[in-house]
Formats: sequence, C-alpha cells, structure tokens
Amino acid sequence: MEILEVSAKTVDGAIKKALDQLGVGRDDVEITVLSEGRGGILGIGAEEARIRVEPQKRPQASIADITREVLEALLSKMGVTATVVSVSQTFAPEEEGGQAPIAFDIRGEDLGILIGRRGQTLACLQYIVRLITSQKAKAWVPIIIDVEGYKQRRYDALKALALQVADRIKTGQTPFEFEPMTAYERRIIHLTLANNPDVTTQSVGEGEARKVTAIPRKK
Repeated sequence: MEILEVSAKTVDGAIKKALDQLGVGRDDVEITVLSEGRGGILGIGAEEARIRVEPQKRPQASIADITREVLEALLSKMGVTATVVSVSQTFAPEEEGGQAPIAFDIRGEDLGILIGRRGQTLACLQYIVRLITSQKAKAWVPIIIDVEGYKQRRYDALKALALQVADRIKTGQTPFEFEPMTAYERRIIHLTLANNPDVTTQSVGEGEARKVTAIPRKK
C-alpha cells in the first residue's frame, strides 16, 4: 500500500476520500493530519484540509502467524503432509530493503515436488505465499520459503562455485558461462563476485535460458 497525501474541504472528507481511493478500512491505515484547513472569508483565503495516509504498522510476529497459516493451508490443499518450521535466514538476502525477512522451512518426506526443476516450483510457492499474506496483513514484509534446507544448500554451493570460477579466471583470463539459473540464483553469483578485483559478471540470454557470464575485469 502506498503512502498517500489527500486534500478535501474537511479532515473527515479527506479521510473518506483516501479510504475510498485505497479501498481499505479505517483500521487498516494510520492517518496524520497535516492541515485542518480553514474556511476563509467569503471563500477568500480558504485552505483545504490535508492528511497523510500510510499502512497500519503491524508486529512482525502477527504477520509470521498469518504467513504460517497461509503456507499450511496451501500445503493442505495440495495434499502435502509436512511441518512448517520458523528458521533464521542465513542464505543470500532477497529484496528486503534492509528489513529482516520472515523465513520458514518446510520439512517432511519426499518433498521434491515442492522444489521443482531448478527450484521453480518453490519460487512460485513463495510468491503466492507473499501475495496472500500481504493482502491479509495489509502490509508487505519479505518472506522466504525453503524446503528441507534446499535454498541454503543451493546458496552454499553456488557461492563456492562462483569463488572457484573467479580463481580460475584470475589464472587463465578465460570467461566462464554458468548454467541457466533463476533470477534468485543469478543474484547469488552477482553478489558473491560483486567486489572481486579480478572478475565481473553479467546476465545474458532470455527466459529460462538466461545465465550468468563471468569475465576478467579490465584493469
């Protein structure tokens, strides 16, 4: 939900206008009165009331509870028997904007169906959970969903591979092309080598064929 400034003849009128525009209820937002306005004399010098409307701040704990409920409901509808466990995220951050993410790991037997080819099913599941949770909580919080530590292991493996490739390029000065990866996995490679003095990276290709190429950094 965006932060909005609204003007109207009265404060109450501005509030109603803002709620109608955003399609939310009074309890879903925080309202700051910037100016109560004034009527002026015979309309001269009149000034409209102005307010600022922003999303209601909610504790992360309650959003974590909503996230767990959403995820468990989705797994139930999918016919998947598993346990949802809250974890501390230690793998590469996604687009959190500095905000600590809420992270859950799905644990159970034969959960490969939730990961999918190159982690694409897991990426879709995470997207759906984020979308439903943000709508229910009326707030956006970064949410990370993992399955049996798949993302953690993949992150560790990709980071190690990126460093090995950097050493190889430093020695032989030959570019290296990684296998096609998801946007999340490509970002791990880019971040790992971002400050490497000998190697720079770029993404090439389109769609599922998009991959990272590591090349010698120009001195």
